Amino acid sequence: MQTGELINVINELLGIQFNIKKAKLDGKVQNLASYINEKTLIVSHIEMDGNKAKGIDGVAKDDYSVNLEAKVEHLVKQMRSGSYKPEPIRRVYIPKDGSNKMRPLGISCYEDKLVENIIAQILTKVYEPKFFNESFGFRPNRSCHQAVKEIIEDVQYRKVSYIVEADIKGFFDNVDHDWLIKFLEHDIADKKFIEIIKKFLKAGIMEGGKYLKSDQGTPQGNGASPILANVYLHYVLDYWFDVKIKRQCQGEAYLIRYCDDFVCCFQNKWEAEEFYQKLIERFNKFGLELALEKTKILEFGRFARQNRAKRGACKPETFDFLGFTFYCSLNGNRKFFRCKVKTSRKKFRSKVKTIKEWIKNNRIMPLGELMKKINQKLRGHYQYYGVTDNTRGVKSYLNVVKWLLFKWLNRRSQRRSYTWDTFYNGLLKTFHLLEPTIKISLFYR
Repeated sequence: MQTGELINVINELLGIQFNIKKAKLDGKVQNLASYINEKTLIVSHIEMDGNKAKGIDGVAKDDYSVNLEAKVEHLVKQMRSGSYKPEPIRRVYIPKDGSNKMRPLGISCYEDKLVENIIAQILTKVYEPKFFNESFGFRPNRSCHQAVKEIIEDVQYRKVSYIVEADIKGFFDNVDHDWLIKFLEHDIADKKFIEIIKKFLKAGIMEGGKYLKSDQGTPQGNGASPILANVYLHYVLDYWFDVKIKRQCQGEAYLIRYCDDFVCCFQNKWEAEEFYQKLIERFNKFGLELALEKTKILEFGRFARQNRAKRGACKPETFDFLGFTFYCSLNGNRKFFRCKVKTSRKKFRSKVKTIKEWIKNNRIMPLGELMKKINQKLRGHYQYYGVTDNTRGVKSYLNVVKWLLFKWLNRRSQRRSYTWDTFYNGLLKTFHLLEPTIKISLFYR
């Protein structure tokens, strides 16, 4: 079986289920657990990244490849008998945004990863037709840049004068299991499939050799966690915003969400303020909490500059979303309003800290190899932050990288290796660093 056939298998089977069962089950699907079979598990194994971190079982892809068919057959028997029980995840911590704060990450055992990936594929096929266009995170053929474009589109071409910038406090740690299961049962009739998801949610956590219960939350790192997060916020936020908030507003209102990050745009200030209060109540109902210190309402849009100037206020505030700072500006001729973006200060500092540590720790690497690695990192940075209006941001990053290289290459030994002239006109002429380019256009029109 070729790589990629897992998606085709599930597409075909789900198509049959929707066509046959929809009328009888009021739109719910069933027999989803049967898709977790020998065929799909082997494809999931083929597609698995062999470099992924190991769970508490210590098993890697190469280890599981030995007697693969027998292992998969045994796993399927456990699934069908109901005796399958996922192992606790191994919790590790990784730096958060280049700061001293740490983000928890869950690493599943290898066999559980195979099942998680199939569950994610199945749920994606069930829920993609149901999700709203305003949701962009962890969905097929959607990206961060599309979410950024959507905000620019709303602000520039629609009647938007106020932004509600919101942040959910510890979303992945606070997903309510009971509500999540209710949401899944609203669309899925297969109790065996739902039971498998319950087992994953309750599998527990191993941290520092101690077992911890997982009574709430869906750990980041779990293969099905992103789609489960989208299902949860589809009902808690997206659906509610569309059928309640948006339809009751006298002015225009828009929501843009990327997983647990979202921004809401309003025409009227009083409706933005009313939504803010309702949002707090809505989240409380479903076990979520707004980080109030990171949540605010700001005047933003085509008329913000003029309106604030009339009141004697300073220029419009800015807001951050997906690593970019959005700000009010004008086009090149200073005739038309433009909503522009640049690399956020927080992300810029984070990226600088990360590259600084990398150069410091790898400065003894042979120069050719070192510069090749640096270019790979620059390319990745440009591919994300090289967007319309952010030329200065990516150039600033390159200049910092040059300075850090100059600094740390001069500390490879006790003797100073380079002057600025020999570094710039010598080393950088021999080993060229990639120049910034605008990779992504943020214009729909």
